[in-house]
Amino acid sequence: MRLTHQKRLHRLVTNLFCLCICLWLGACTAAPFTGRSQLILISADQEAALGLKSYRQVLRESKLSRDEKLISQVRTVGTRIAAASDRSDFEWEFNVIEDDKTANAFCLPGGKVAIYTGILPYTKDENGLATVISHEVAHAIARHGAERMTTTLIAQIGHEAMNIAISEKSAVAVQAASMAYGVGAQIGFILPFSRTHELEADRIGLILMAQAGYDPGEAVAFWQRLSQVEKDKIPAFLSTHPADETRIRNIKAHLPEALRYYGKKLD
Repeated sequence: MRLTHQKRLHRLVTNLFCLCICLWLGACTAAPFTGRSQLILISADQEAALGLKSYRQVLRESKLSRDEKLISQVRTVGTRIAAASDRSDFEWEFNVIEDDKTANAFCLPGGKVAIYTGILPYTKDENGLATVISHEVAHAIARHGAERMTTTLIAQIGHEAMNIAISEKSAVAVQAASMAYGVGAQIGFILPFSRTHELEADRIGLILMAQAGYDPGEAVAFWQRLSQVEKDKIPAFLSTHPADETRIRNIKAHLPEALRYYGKKLD
């Protein structure tokens, strides 16, 4: 009994030590533009590898649009926002998934973006599309998914097992990456972003679309359109990105900051 107690005590001390190290390491990572400290124990390369695997899976299981005009519009807007993000290390891809019943979009680590045609009635034009893409890109460059993966995987399987799962790009790790970035069709459900991540992505997204030459003020109109959707017809984009008066008020508060970037990045 005494030996068992000692082992348990040793394990507890070890776990506490590892947690302290994790928190210390996490404090060394900061989100772009906002400077918020983050706890991330997954390398950018590992995150990108998981994102690519998840993205390929989504594309295999989805019907890609053949509408050349639409594809060109999405890639034009996306390319401008990608340039504004200043992430030349990302291997950017923009695809349109033909699914009018799914109003959603996502950007996986490494710059893997997909837009569902069901979101287009709400975007209306290029400014609305820029709002959606820049918001999703903001989640990726701020590594919000990696934050959630760190917390989720450690809680589920432990730190050591997490490292093994990620290095081997196991099904558990790929599923966690998909969940962390709002890719839910292939895994049964979508894990909503936290309020902190959402408001931060709104703020960063405004700056990105402004730098890309799109009017950040149009983001308000987009979110207002979504907030007016009837409760029994809530689109997937809202289920993972709750729009309310707080969000719109927050966007309006950050517009002066975003407008300082307007047109500075790209002509």
